[in-house]
Amino acid sequence: MEFDELSNKVIGLAITVHKELGPGLLENTYKQCLAYELSKAGMNFQIEADLPVVYKEIKISCGYRIDLLIEKQLIVELKSVDQLHSVHEAQILTYMKLSNIKKGLLLNFNTVLLKDGIKRFIL
Repeated sequence: MEFDELSNKVIGLAITVHKELGPGLLENTYKQCLAYELSKAGMNFQIEADLPVVYKEIKISCGYRIDLLIEKQLIVELKSVDQLHSVHEAQILTYMKLSNIKKGLLLNFNTVLLKDGIKRFIL
């Protein structure tokens, strides 16, 4: 699946979740519902994928977790905040760098229209 096709499919499923639930819920609620939609769509994904830090020759498990890792080629970080800040962008960019995954989506479900809470990233 191409990046645009994959990201567009995930965004479409996220919009389905947002239309059903609306804004104002906890991030984990949206994560579980999006995971349900991904599963129904037959997509391969991991929820809360462990992300160790590799420092020189050692691998350190620091508790970092990717919200959703889809098809081993797209990181999706979900938020439910008043507005996205640079720290949220830094988080997904760092996760992309640490995992060597070149594509990412940052989705903020706490918006009236989900399209206003979507940011795409490519390394």
